[in-house]
Formats: sequence, structure tokens, C-alpha cells
Amino acid sequence: MLVLASASPRRKELLIQAGFTFTVSPAHIPEEPRPGESAIAYVVRLAREKAEAVFDSRIEAQHSAHDKDADPLLVLGADTAVVAPNGEILGKPLDTDDAARMLRLLAGATHQVITGVAVVAPGSVETAAEVTHVTMLTLSESEIADYIVTGEPMDKAGAYAVQGRAARWIPRVHGCYFNVVGLPLALVSSMIEGTHRRLDKTARPTPETAAASSI
Repeated sequence: MLVLASASPRRKELLIQAGFTFTVSPAHIPEEPRPGESAIAYVVRLAREKAEAVFDSRIEAQHSAHDKDADPLLVLGADTAVVAPNGEILGKPLDTDDAARMLRLLAGATHQVITGVAVVAPGSVETAAEVTHVTMLTLSESEIADYIVTGEPMDKAGAYAVQGRAARWIPRVHGCYFNVVGLPLALVSSMIEGTHRRLDKTARPTPETAAASSI
């Protein structure tokens, strides 16, 4: 059973697009970077903390329900941050002024979008990160103001949506496009499929255990 530990509608849409069947169970944890923490370490830590929090609560619920026949639980956690050209880690804007500040930082330059991914399963935790370089055209103050009025920037890391109105300002994306949307699908798919293979291998009896069980 796959669980997405995120309330992001974009991550949900991307997983559906990739053909996964899953349920959604958002995690609620503090999302502040630690002093001196790099952007990659930050998003990977948050992805793992989200996945582990949901995994622990789901496993506890299974045990309370005595549901021993439930499918193995896999929890996918993810967190995305935008790294401005000046090195600042940009999350979601606090308000419209913060959104305008972020867009000014990104306009006319190339920045990084980094997504940390974690897959937690019984006896296993796998983490990884995807980095994509995104170039944004120079923006006027009126363009920034008009964009903020649409409301689109307010729940997006870096205050823009590459799949939305801001697409007209993005001439180049070097790396995984879906990472910029919020979930690097190729990376996530390989991690989930690899975890499934390991779980299947663990559950499958070896010749030795099969012979022992028949005695």
C-alpha cells in the first residue's frame, strides 16, 4: 500500500499521471532549515521526517486493528525548495511582499529547484534528491504585481508555478521538468519499484526456509 505524505495537489496529480495507486496522508512537521544546513540536506531531511511520521502513525493503526494481512506499507515523502542565485533557500512566500521579493531574486537569472524524496517501508528507508536548473526571464515590476494578483505564487516554493502562468517566463529547464512541478517522477518511480522488489524478495521463502517449513 503506497501512501503519499503530502497535501500537494501537484504531487498527487503527478503520481496519478505516472499510474500509481495510492492514498494521501499529509504530514505536519516544522519546515524551517537548520543553521548551516545545505538546501539538499534540508529537503531530504524534511522528506524523510514527513515519510517517517506518516509511516509510524499508519503502522501503529495497523497494529491496533490487528491487521496482519495488510499489504506492506510504503510511504512517500517529498519536499521542494528553490535556491536563488544568491544562495538563499526559498520556500513558500509568507505574503505578497515576500512573493514579490522572491520573484525579483529569480528574474533574469538561473536558479536551482531541489526536491528531496524519501520512501519508508518496513525495515527500510531510502532517500535521494533531484536538482534542476531553471532560467527565468527578466520581469518588470508590473509583471510581478500582475502575477501576484492571480494568487498563483502564494502556495509555491519560490513564488512561481512552472506549469502555470509563469511558464511564459521560463525559456530553459535543464534537468527533470517534473521536479520543478514538485515531484521528480523518474526518480520516485525507480525508488518505489526498487523498494517493492526488495520487499518481494524478503517475503519470498528461500529453498532452505521452504524445506524447513515442510518438515
